[in-house]
Amino acid sequence: MILLKILKITILMALVSFTLSSCKGGFKGADARKYPPNPEERVKKNIEEGRGFRLSDSFSMGGSGNFEFASSNPLWRATLDSISFMPLASVNYGGGIIITDWYSTNDTDESIKISVRFLTNEIRSDALDIKIFSRKCKTASNCIISEKPGKIVPELELKILRTASIYAKQQKVKNFRPYKGFDNERD
Repeated sequence: MILLKILKITILMALVSFTLSSCKGGFKGADARKYPPNPEERVKKNIEEGRGFRLSDSFSMGGSGNFEFASSNPLWRATLDSISFMPLASVNYGGGIIITDWYSTNDTDESIKISVRFLTNEIRSDALDIKIFSRKCKTASNCIISEKPGKIVPELELKILRTASIYAKQQKVKNFRPYKGFDNERD
């Protein structure tokens, strides 16, 4: 009898934790000015922007193809594309950091390393913390490492943000589906 009660409590706790963990980002308020008051118009807008949910999509055997990978984050993709010529030393999507390995264009004694920290997933000017380090070596064991001053950080940041905004626009167009209304969905 006691074992049955413990089992029921355990199952109840598991269901509650699963339900709460599936709430992506918690409950946030929305700006009522951005959404139409008519429910049918709200549904139409959400489906056209790719935010709709249909049970038939969830249970289809072919799969919907909507996954939350790092490649679906426009800022992340733009950063990787912008520094794709450099070897990567560490990449952590969950931690929000990309660190390249030392890179040199010629047989010079100077090489650079780039560190990009993601402060937010939104495409905006304060979303990235980019640091570029310079290493000048006289011999293999005699190197001076310092943060590299100059225009390269703002130029790289601008390139990443522009590319990310292009990717975000392409993603919105890809997710666009015209709304057919309630009557047409029951077919």
